[in-house]
Amino acid sequence: AAAAAGGGGGGERRARGDVYGRGGSAEDEDENADEDKASKAMLDDLIRAGAQKVTGVHDAMIQSLHQKVGMRERIEDGLVTVGGEAANGEENQPVSLNWRPNDHSSVAKSVEWHRLAQHSKHIQRLHLRALLADPERCGEMIVESDGVTLDYSRQQATSGTMQLLLDLAKRQKLTEKIAAMQRGEKINFTEKRAVLHHATRATKDTKIVVDGVDTVAQVHEQLERIKEFTEKVRAGQIVGATGRPIKNIVSVGIGGSYLGPSFINEVLATEREGIFTSQGFTLRFLSNVDPVDVERSISGLDAEETLVIIVSKTFTTAETMLNARTMRQWLWDRMSKGKADESITAAHVVACASESASKHVKAFGVREDHFFQFWDWVGGRYSVCSSAGLVPLSLKYGYPLVEKLLAGARSMDQHFFNTPLERNLPVLMGLLGVWNLSFLGYKARTMLPYSEALCKFPAHVQQVDMESNGKGVTLEGEAVDYTVGEIDFGESGTNSQHSFFQLLHMGQPIPCDFIGFVESQNNLVHTEGESLSSHDELMSNFFAQPDALALGRTAEELRELEPGIDEDVLPHRVFEGNRPSMSLLLPQLTAYTAGQMLALYEHRTAVQGFIWNINSFDQWGVELGKTLAGKTRQHLLNARKSSVPVTGMNPSTTALMTKYLQGDGGYDTKWLEAPETLKHCANLPTTSVNEDGLPTVACIIGNIDVDRKGEGMGRAVEPAAEPVAGEEREYISDN
Repeated sequence: AAAAAGGGGGGERRARGDVYGRGGSAEDEDENADEDKASKAMLDDLIRAGAQKVTGVHDAMIQSLHQKVGMRERIEDGLVTVGGEAANGEENQPVSLNWRPNDHSSVAKSVEWHRLAQHSKHIQRLHLRALLADPERCGEMIVESDGVTLDYSRQQATSGTMQLLLDLAKRQKLTEKIAAMQRGEKINFTEKRAVLHHATRATKDTKIVVDGVDTVAQVHEQLERIKEFTEKVRAGQIVGATGRPIKNIVSVGIGGSYLGPSFINEVLATEREGIFTSQGFTLRFLSNVDPVDVERSISGLDAEETLVIIVSKTFTTAETMLNARTMRQWLWDRMSKGKADESITAAHVVACASESASKHVKAFGVREDHFFQFWDWVGGRYSVCSSAGLVPLSLKYGYPLVEKLLAGARSMDQHFFNTPLERNLPVLMGLLGVWNLSFLGYKARTMLPYSEALCKFPAHVQQVDMESNGKGVTLEGEAVDYTVGEIDFGESGTNSQHSFFQLLHMGQPIPCDFIGFVESQNNLVHTEGESLSSHDELMSNFFAQPDALALGRTAEELRELEPGIDEDVLPHRVFEGNRPSMSLLLPQLTAYTAGQMLALYEHRTAVQGFIWNINSFDQWGVELGKTLAGKTRQHLLNARKSSVPVTGMNPSTTALMTKYLQGDGGYDTKWLEAPETLKHCANLPTTSVNEDGLPTVACIIGNIDVDRKGEGMGRAVEPAAEPVAGEEREYISDN
């Protein structure tokens, strides 16, 4: 220990906080084991002796042993010092080891990865009670940017852990990858696309050129169009086909076209400014192809005052386009007795799609000035700040409030691109995500926002993260030989405590993200006789739960708290603790801070993908099911049309589909029993009913033309009389 005492400030700083265990290269581990055995044993004994800092001889022992282990770590890193000076006169001069793997080697085979794997074994022998008792460590693990405070001191990590993670980030060229993303390089190479969701909120003077095109100029052209259009609609200058003002907006989209905008809508609905700017307007989201979702979306709405926004980058997404046609039919049913009417479509339908979808948008009947573009370099799950989110949100809340959302996201973008890794919030959160999953083995992660207005935020982050990092191969196409992609879930505030916290406290450990706010969105008048306000009551849980998870409660503490406790019950009430979490504290939930959180979690996801060497920006995993669904549709169509048995599928699917085909399959013709909003035939006359009580005159359902002779789809109902010359009449069909 004395010989290593001159190891220099750099080595001491690197090892400080890592006295609990160190990482080492595979080659050196066995060679150094005997030499370090006594030192490690002494260190472990000292750490287990208690959480409080020791003084005197114990402090001296820790310092000397710390320096010895630190010296060994410096040698393994190729940082060799002699007598307190670097070998060439400069501290921390690298020594070439000539074995560092090239870019095509698995990151799991790197020395940086191996050090973390070895280090994790020692960290797992520690308890968070010991780590949280170190005020210096806790102070280092609180980081702030533009009002957003991150406290990660309840992670199972030391400053040594963080240095090892930063070493891994350096090995994986994290800084260079972030810069490449910022510049607009085509890092989504499987789709040959840049990744530029940050460009959708960049300032007008920013330049990001891709394939010779100034992407930010494109963005601001669309922003100006969105601002002009939405302000005219809100002012009553753009009206519906019958001249009535637009009051209702139905946004039709799925996945990122729905989850992100829906999360922001929930935030703004109770945001102080949003409460006032949204008065007189209704915004609903139609995402599910289930007809029940259609019913919920249009229930109580007047078609003459409704604007339908179709959000689909390609304008071919099967579920979205079926819902789009359904909504168009609803508009026609209510305003033109079910007949196709281009003027109604032109006045009441808006499209948000890519430029490459222009042909499909035009074919649907959308006016050119009602078509707002977003681009292939914006992934659906990252598209909140594009027209996909801004058009519906601006219509309800006004463009000025939405600009604050963009400003908040821009603030976090700038922090991400310009802040050193060790103080960078998305980087720290991403590195800790890698640490928890790939090294500590926690396969899930939960988000716990202590604000009811963030009730949709966990679902949005779930898609952003799981669709991005749920991958099985590296960038080079090799099978991933390490664990990637957490299972993300969450629920708001105290609701989650009465839902799944039993598992968090006593079942399998799951790292948690706690999100809280200094000020409530809206304060209630203080209730007479209550000692705390509602917000203080809420936030008391925000502060208590992370400590409960980390510290737990021992049997001894229980006996002291409840003398005479039943010893048979005692084990059931012991909390082992040592369950990691991190806390985010923001000033207040506003449009601005919602934008910050949006970008924070987007960038956290990217960081983890960069470290894991996977492509976080494609989503080929959703394709196979969609392809098979297309084949399944054809089987259903054949069975409905010709009553042929299901063939060509595996026995399990064949049996289930055969059972399913015994039902009506959603082609229910009993419109008189349907909810009011689904009575497409409500305005059509009927001459009589058949033996089933069905009207003998009906409308066209969707785009299905019914065969007059009953030889088409299903059984046709015979008319009460022959059609009069010139009279248009369609028949009800089971299908």
